[in-house]
Amino acid sequence: MATWDDVHRLAMAMPEAVERSPRDWRVKGKGFVSERPLRAGDLAALGPSAPDGPIMGVRVADLGVKEALLADDPDVYFTTPHFDGYASVLVRLDRIGVEELEELVVEAWLCKAPKRLAKAYLDDQGASS
Repeated sequence: MATWDDVHRLAMAMPEAVERSPRDWRVKGKGFVSERPLRAGDLAALGPSAPDGPIMGVRVADLGVKEALLADDPDVYFTTPHFDGYASVLVRLDRIGVEELEELVVEAWLCKAPKRLAKAYLDDQGASS
């Protein structure tokens, strides 16, 4: 299962990614992955099903992708009312595999990177395939 070291390695491998503060990764000032501990309101909303362990917040392309992730693997992905209407999902880091985490980090970066930077990255990935 994935660790914060995996998140750091994957996030920092993305072009122009920076770690603004511990466990808060950004591209051109826009957050794409971060630690997201549950707050009092989250705990109240989730009740006894509130997970413990490391929680990562991650951007997704749109609400459709969010809903698909939540439906596909509720053991890994979840949300709280705080994120209603936002294209972000919460991830139980200790329940996601590193390969799936890599896909999630890359997609999150692509959501927030400037279009030219994202296109250059995708073009480079296509050339190296």
